Amino acid sequence: MTALCFADITDADVRAVRQSHPLAFGDPLMRLVRIATWSIAIGYLLYSFHLFEFAKIFDSSERAWRLVSRIFYWQDMASWHYSQIYVGIAQTIAMAFLGTFLGTIFALAIGFLAAKNTMPIGVIRHGVRRLLDIFRGIDGVVWGLVFVRAVGLGPLAGVLAIWISDIGNLSKLYSEAIENIDRKQVEGVRATGADPARIIRYGYLPQIFPVFLSLSLYSFESSTRSATILGLVGAGGVGMIIIERFRAGMFDQVAFVVLNILVVIAVIDWGSGMIRKRFIGERGH
Repeated sequence: MTALCFADITDADVRAVRQSHPLAFGDPLMRLVRIATWSIAIGYLLYSFHLFEFAKIFDSSERAWRLVSRIFYWQDMASWHYSQIYVGIAQTIAMAFLGTFLGTIFALAIGFLAAKNTMPIGVIRHGVRRLLDIFRGIDGVVWGLVFVRAVGLGPLAGVLAIWISDIGNLSKLYSEAIENIDRKQVEGVRATGADPARIIRYGYLPQIFPVFLSLSLYSFESSTRSATILGLVGAGGVGMIIIERFRAGMFDQVAFVVLNILVVIAVIDWGSGMIRKRFIGERGH
């Protein structure tokens, strides 16, 4: 056995190894691509810092501190219109509930049309999915502006905006749940000679009901927050109260309304958890 001596390796040997194993010494093209990618990412990050002018945070610190102090210093609370505030909160909850309820009903039917195992006709399935992309791709605030223009100011525009948004989101999630079911139960029901309606009732729904319920409850929680934002564009609810108080400089009342909204969302979250435990049960990890 002879020991390897680096002095015996010639340039011709190195070139021969490079030719026979080119990737062992690294790909120059891939190295260039990585350098270019990192250069673009770092350059864009630096440009973002310049674009958003973070220095303004320090320039407006005094004004921000004055705003924060007015939020936490509540005065003349006896003169606040509490009935108007709580009516607005009740409208917001009603908007979220009705919009989610209608969205769930329509999404339940559309989800079967968008699922591969329940809609074998590709043209219909892909057409439904592209329609859902439109519903889901347009933000709920934009839908709110559209319906405010169409039906006027008020909670109806908010309900319609939440309805359209929930159809797009829930239908996609429902169709994915339908596609992931256990086929054996469906085939067993079909083997009894059941019609399509009974196949869906006894083959699909028992498997997907827990998922549907969980998604619908989460959508209701999310729609409650969305309904607050929709009020800012004139779609009724407590959002209109927030924007009115904010424009009038009543920041203490704005803080009070926001605090009440947080309490409402916490109660809805607690109630949704209780419903999940009742119908789904507690699942261990």
